[in-house]
Amino acid sequence: MTFDFVHSSFWVVLLYGFFINLNNFGMDQNYVQRYHAATSATEANKSVWLCVWIYVPVSLLFFSIGTCLYTYYMQNPELLRSIKLQAASEQLGLAINNSEVTRLAATMKPSDYADKVMPHFMVHMIPTGLLGLIVSAILSAAMSTISSGMNASATVFTEDIYKRYVNRGSTEKNSLKILYIATVVVGLIGMLCGIAMIGVKSLLDVWWTLSGIFAGGMLGLFLLGLISKKATNNDALTGTLLGVLVILWMSFSHLLPVQYSHLRYPLHANMIIVVGTLSIFLVGNLSQKLRRQ
Repeated sequence: MTFDFVHSSFWVVLLYGFFINLNNFGMDQNYVQRYHAATSATEANKSVWLCVWIYVPVSLLFFSIGTCLYTYYMQNPELLRSIKLQAASEQLGLAINNSEVTRLAATMKPSDYADKVMPHFMVHMIPTGLLGLIVSAILSAAMSTISSGMNASATVFTEDIYKRYVNRGSTEKNSLKILYIATVVVGLIGMLCGIAMIGVKSLLDVWWTLSGIFAGGMLGLFLLGLISKKATNNDALTGTLLGVLVILWMSFSHLLPVQYSHLRYPLHANMIIVVGTLSIFLVGNLSQKLRRQ
């Protein structure tokens, strides 16, 4: 509960959760396209609040499952050996020997292999019939999420980029063709990203970090347009350019050599969306006030 913004403190998680859900419910096309499917603004409003209230118990259930798995495997450390060996072999790559894998596995912390605990438990501890139902549920959830993401990304490209800047006179047939092509391209990019994620220490941490990086700029611009009614395109452009530079610095400053370590971003990676959003919003407002004076 200390005011620590470098590690995963309560305040880092709270701020990240607030800003990322503000992004999700406010402007994420995955959510917005569902609002448009509602029969009225009132029904759309109900769907938002229903999702908010369900979010809390569902999250609590996930956290409880994780806590139970952690406790079970800590009480049965012999079950962790195969998990650690698998994680070590993936991190080291193919050109390795058993002694190197064993040595790395012995020094691993729970955070290094945590993502592999649930799959291991499912495969080795759950009866076959029940395991099939769980795998089917996971696949169906994944398919619905992936299809929504592919559809939303392709729709945004077709409507907001292609029809606005590339071909303003596009026919409905041609637009549908572009939509199909964009869906395939987005799907292929998603597959490549999934392959690139193989072997990472924590898929959830990587996802949170990437979400914060990409959402920070859009959320800041969205809030500037929603709250600051007198902000112009130039104000938005000024705030966005500076905000993107800040986000790039926060995202890549850890790659700087040791002699420039004082220039590295000092806060937790999940704070990128917070700082990036506020940078765009505040700079846009400052530009508006300076312009009016």
